[in-house]
Amino acid sequence: MPDYGALVEYVARALVTKPEMVQVSSQTVEDGTVKVLVEVDSDDIGRMIGRRGATINAIRQVVRAAAVKSSERVDVDVRED
Repeated sequence: MPDYGALVEYVARALVTKPEMVQVSSQTVEDGTVKVLVEVDSDDIGRMIGRRGATINAIRQVVRAAAVKSSERVDVDVRED
């Protein structure tokens, strides 16, 4: 299984202004879906999501494309506090 968390972390650190604050966690749930949760500084949430969700949707597409070969389902979410 590829490390989807590392892929998301690499992209997220390149996007935000405080890359040291990026934290990514991943877990596999009962149905086999890999859930990746990204936490960034509150000032960088807008950068991660983008206008109308364009940036986070692009990240999701990249991760889904990486999961095609292994036939896995991957969900990426940004934690907003």
